[in-house]
Amino acid sequence: MEFHPSKIPIIRTFDILDEKAASESASEMMNLGFENQKGGYRVLMPKEEKLAKRIGFTITTEINYLLRKKGLERNLRFWTYHYNDKRYAIVLISGKVFEELGL
Repeated sequence: MEFHPSKIPIIRTFDILDEKAASESASEMMNLGFENQKGGYRVLMPKEEKLAKRIGFTITTEINYLLRKKGLERNLRFWTYHYNDKRYAIVLISGKVFEELGL
């Protein structure tokens, strides 16, 4: 049986419609933390390809920047997939937490 990112336990879902909200959500994810959780975060975004790419890029680069700025390990895993007919989803999780879950 193959792994699918929808099998990861989700702590919180962020519904993002623009790049500004993506940056704010990345900061909020950092405040909640990655290592101390038992799951990941889901980001839902519109199925408009250019906008979705910008949102995904903003989320991932902002989180990596904030992890580096705080001196934390940048072992983050993420997957992008079709959530439904109107949304893409990104699931983000710490690499250590992902290994602990045994998925």
